[in-house]
Amino acid sequence: MLWTIFVVLLILWILGFSLHFGGALIHLLLVVALAVLVINLLSGRRSAV
Repeated sequence: MLWTIFVVLLILWILGFSLHFGGALIHLLLVVALAVLVINLLSGRRSAV
């Protein structure tokens, strides 16, 4: 689920660069996408080392 949200936000962010809409929105989408990625990495299954 989080990966889907991450991919959708990343695509919207890239489209924002190509279509030049809302400068602040582009950066907000990037921050949200990075936050989702970090949360996913931290909450993922940890392997026993």
